[in-house]
This record gives sequence, structure tokens and C-alpha cells, in this order.
Amino acid sequence: MKTHEVFTEEEQELLAPYVTNTDQSIFALTNLPEVIKGALFSRYSRSTLGLRKLLLKDFIQNQEAAFDAIQGASPHSSDQVIASRLAIEKAQDFYDRILDGYGDDSIGELGGAHLALENVSILATKVIQDARIGGSPLEKSTRYVSFNKKVNGEYLFYQDPTLLESKYAELYLQTNRMLFDTYTELIDPLTEFVQKNLQQESGISDAAYRRSVKAKVFDLIRGILPASTLTNMGVFGNGRFFENLIGKMHIHPTKELQQIAEVSYQELSKLIPSFIRRAEKEHRHFKTFATYSQKLTRTLANHAEQAQNMEVHASDLVTLVDYTDNAEQLLLASMLYPHLSQPFAQIMQYVNQLSTKEKNQILHSIIDLRENRRQKSGRGLETVFYTFDILGDYGMYRDLQRHRMLTQERQLLSTRHGYVIPEELVLAGVKEKYDLAMKKAAEAFETIAQEYPLQAQYVVPLAYNIRWFVHINLRALVWLVELRSTPQGHESYRKVAQEMYQKIEEVHPMIAKLIKFVDLEEYGLGRLDAEIRLEQRKTK
Repeated sequence: MKTHEVFTEEEQELLAPYVTNTDQSIFALTNLPEVIKGALFSRYSRSTLGLRKLLLKDFIQNQEAAFDAIQGASPHSSDQVIASRLAIEKAQDFYDRILDGYGDDSIGELGGAHLALENVSILATKVIQDARIGGSPLEKSTRYVSFNKKVNGEYLFYQDPTLLESKYAELYLQTNRMLFDTYTELIDPLTEFVQKNLQQESGISDAAYRRSVKAKVFDLIRGILPASTLTNMGVFGNGRFFENLIGKMHIHPTKELQQIAEVSYQELSKLIPSFIRRAEKEHRHFKTFATYSQKLTRTLANHAEQAQNMEVHASDLVTLVDYTDNAEQLLLASMLYPHLSQPFAQIMQYVNQLSTKEKNQILHSIIDLRENRRQKSGRGLETVFYTFDILGDYGMYRDLQRHRMLTQERQLLSTRHGYVIPEELVLAGVKEKYDLAMKKAAEAFETIAQEYPLQAQYVVPLAYNIRWFVHINLRALVWLVELRSTPQGHESYRKVAQEMYQKIEEVHPMIAKLIKFVDLEEYGLGRLDAEIRLEQRKTK
């Protein structure tokens, strides 16, 4: 696909470092800072010029853009990096004018950055991962990494300044240390137990077996880790994502999130300042957002207080609260819609007059086409919704919360809904030690929560249950259930995925067949098959 644009030899030379070609209609940008790419694309939407011509005219050859100074930075020269940052600051008004004048908030999605968040608590990572649109987080796994490391004689857990300045300081510190001590003490006996009961079979490499045993042991004891445990996160996001996230963290009631917001803003301002400027605490947009959010929180808290005296009823692991009544008809009409020319209401009438046999034939023809779980069904499935109330351990919630194409809200983490204990801990003879750690953590939580209910969450082990709801469309549900029921998954979230499927099967047995690759089996070393495949790939 040849371009209609013509570039002189000099222009081609100027463009060469920044575009992958100058003679094709399709090309990519290279070696450009995010602020320039974002501003360039924003102007692109309202210009008759091609992107390369705009890059030349409005940036490379425009002194106001400070292009040479910004682009001249080299990662190998700290002086040039500093010079580039100063140039961006000097030219900031120029870029802000472009971004404000050429589009709406979506312009913030034209630039992005990678942000590393190290030594943040597991509790804080959940707030960060709540911002699910426009960002991609990756968190250190509790399955493959041991968390019993000490630095300067102390375990790595968040030492909340509010609690350290209170009368609960020693209780807080000692409870966290006790939990990490218990975690450490159980590694060796559980490794011995797993090796004894799930012995290595012939043909399985030592490396694959060792990694599977290690993952199983860490899965069994991860519930002892407190929510204060320090972990690492990598987050890639666009400017709009980071602006919203930083704004929410600025107004969060815990000091840890406020500090993360401040430092994140400072660091991202060095890369994508024009995209996150509204998250600055003195910016008028942030001030109005903060005022609204605080009023909304107080209003809802006041209404919730009136309902606090309601008796708490026992609930199942998964409860199907609500679902689309005419799911089959809506699903079929939605899937047929792009292949017809009639209005939606007329297509619904057509589907309604079909016999049950005819409807099933259409659904079966769709189901039969899928050969593996990565082959996603059409968007028609997105018109059918289900709402689940889930009561599961916090460790499992951390895994399921990362799904983004859904709506979910959680209640505060506490020790009041009980905790899970893996059957293997009972069989291994370490139940008493595990129960004692859970009891001490619960006592500490209740004591601290009298004055500091938010900060008390830090001492809650991951094995304790938390309640949350999930509102999800059928297409996203198929992906979640099939992914989270795979053999290599953690036992606790496999059960949730399996129960979700079973609840759907009860109310919509035909639609449940669309969840074709759900795995309802139970496994011992569930991770072993994945490790074997990894070893096989290494030897190829």
C-alpha cells in the first residue's frame, strides 16, 4: 500500500529515526517520547496532513515544540536525560495547548508509561487493580516466590505510620512477625508432606517436579501471609488511566495509598506530564473530583449505617443473585443481528416464535465450532448478565479481582467471616499451629479495628474470607470460568469458577453448554502438567 505523500531526501532523512517507513500507507512510530506521540496523534485527528507531514511541520521543524532538546536524550547519558526533562517542562505550555485544544479526555489515552511499584502492601495492590480500564497490572506471585525473606532483621511487611504512632504499635508489629514466623516454620514440613504423598512418577523431570512441589507448598501456606505483606507490581497504563488512578489514591483514607499517589505523580510527571496534570492536588479538576468523591462516600456511609443492625445470614461460597430472564432469546437475537437488516425488536419476535428444538440447534451449532478456550464466542454473549455474591478467602479474591471486563465491589477485609484451611495442612499435622496463628491475628484485628477499621485490615491473613459481588456478562463469564477452572489453577478459585458454572447450569442449562471447556475435576499437583510442558519446550 504505497503512500500518496511525497518526501524530499532531506525530509526522509529527518523522518527515518522516528517512522518505520516513508513510502507506505501503514507505518509505526519509533524513538519518540510519549508526550510527542500523544500530541501528534491528537492533532492528527483534525488535520488533512498525514502523520509524517505533521511530525515534520509541527514538531521536528517547529522551535516552540523543543523537539531537538526533548528527543535528544539518550538512556546512556544522565546529562542528556536531565536536559530532555527540562526541555519538556519548558515546552509544556505548547503540549498542553495541543492536548486541551484537540479532543476530550480520550486524548489521555494516546500516551502511556510503565510504572514499577515496589514494596507496596498486598492491601494497596487491590486498590490499584480496582482501576481496571486502560491499565495492565502484573503482581508478584505468592505461588512461585517465598515471602519469608528478612531485610535488616525484619520481615517485609508494611509498617503503617498511623498504627505505629498509636497504642497498638507493638500489637501490630508482633502480630505481623508471628504470621511470618508461622509461614516460615511450615515450609519444610509441608514440602516433606507433599513429596511423600505426591511422589515423582517416571518420565517426569526433576526440575518440573521440584517446581510443582514448591508451587503446591506456597499455595498451601499463602493464607498465613498478612495483607500487610510487601510485594512488587508492574503497571503499564495510558495517561487517562494513571490520571484517574492517582486522583483516587490521593483521596484514599490510608497513608500508604496517599504516598503511592504522590510518588507516582512525581515519577510519571517526568514522562507523561501533560496526560496526568489534572491529578495534581492543586488542579481545579482534582479539587472538584475530591469534593464530590468525599461527599458521595459520606452520603452512602450514612445510609449504610442505618442497615448495620441487620442480622448477617450465612451464605454459600457462590450465590447467584440475579440474571437475565429472557437470556436465550436475547442471546440468539444479538448473535443474529449483524447478519440481518431488520430492527432488533423484529429479530426478537422472530426468535421468540422459534421452537425450543430450533433454538437449541442454533446454540449447538455455535458451541460445536469452538475447539479450545481461546476461541471466543461472538459479542452477542455480552447482552446476557449474571450477578454473583461470593464469600471466599482473600488470597483467592486477589486472583479473581484481576479480571477486568466485569463490575465488582468488595467489603472491608476482616476476620469476621471465618477462614479456610487446606485439607493438606490437617493431614500434615500442622493444623494446630495454623489455627493458633489465625486466632491471634483475629484477636489483634478486633482490638485494632475498634479505632482503626481501615488500618486493621493490614493484620488480616489471606486465608480469611471476604465478601464481594460480581456483575458479569456471559462472554466474560465463559472466559473467567474456563480459565480459572484449569488444572494448574489454585484450588480455591477453581472451586469458585466451578460453582459459577453450576449455578448457571441450574437456571440456564442450554446456555451453560457455551462454557464448553470448564474443568470440573480435582487434582493433586495441578501445576505439574504445566511444568512438564515448560520442560519439554526447553529441550526443543
